Amino acid sequence: MEELGRVTPEEFKQQGKSPIVLVLDNIRSMHNVGSAFRTCDAFNVERLYLCGITATPPQKEISKTALGATESVEWVYKENVAELATELKSEGYAIILVEQTDGSVMLQDFNFAQYEKVALFVGNEVFGISEELLPLCDAAVEIPQFGTKHSLNVAVATGITLWEAIRQLAIR
Repeated sequence: MEELGRVTPEEFKQQGKSPIVLVLDNIRSMHNVGSAFRTCDAFNVERLYLCGITATPPQKEISKTALGATESVEWVYKENVAELATELKSEGYAIILVEQTDGSVMLQDFNFAQYEKVALFVGNEVFGISEELLPLCDAAVEIPQFGTKHSLNVAVATGITLWEAIRQLAIR
C-alpha cells in the first residue's frame, strides 16, 4: 500500500480541497451513498451533503462501498435540500444539477471553470432532483447517452460528472 502513495485519512483532511461540494438529494440506496463517499475521496471533494431520506453513516451498506471514505470525507446531513441550496448559493457556490431538463446542457459542453465554487446536486434514483431545486439552480447538466434507457445509476452519473468538473477546475 505504501508504494501507491496514499495519504492517511488525517493527511487527507488537512490537504487543500477542490472547490466542489456534492449534494445527494433523497438517495434511496445506501450502496450509492457509499459510492459517493468513495468518489468524493478520490476527487478530493470539499464536502458531501446528505439530504432528505439519504442515509447517513454509520451503516453497514454504506461502509461496504465506501471502503473507509466515511472517515476521510467531511459530510453533513441537511434535511431540507432547498434550504441547503439557498445557503450554498449565499456562500458563493454555483448550484449545478445533474438532471435531464428542458434547459440542461450536455456535460461535454458545460463550462464548470466559469465558477469559483460548484455545488453539484444529484437526485433520487427514480424521481431525480427535487422540484424545488429547479428555480434555485444556476444550470443543469446532462450526460449524453446513446442506448435505450436514457438514465444511469446514481453512482455512475456522480463519478462521470465529478470527473468532468474536477478536470476543468484543475486546469484553470
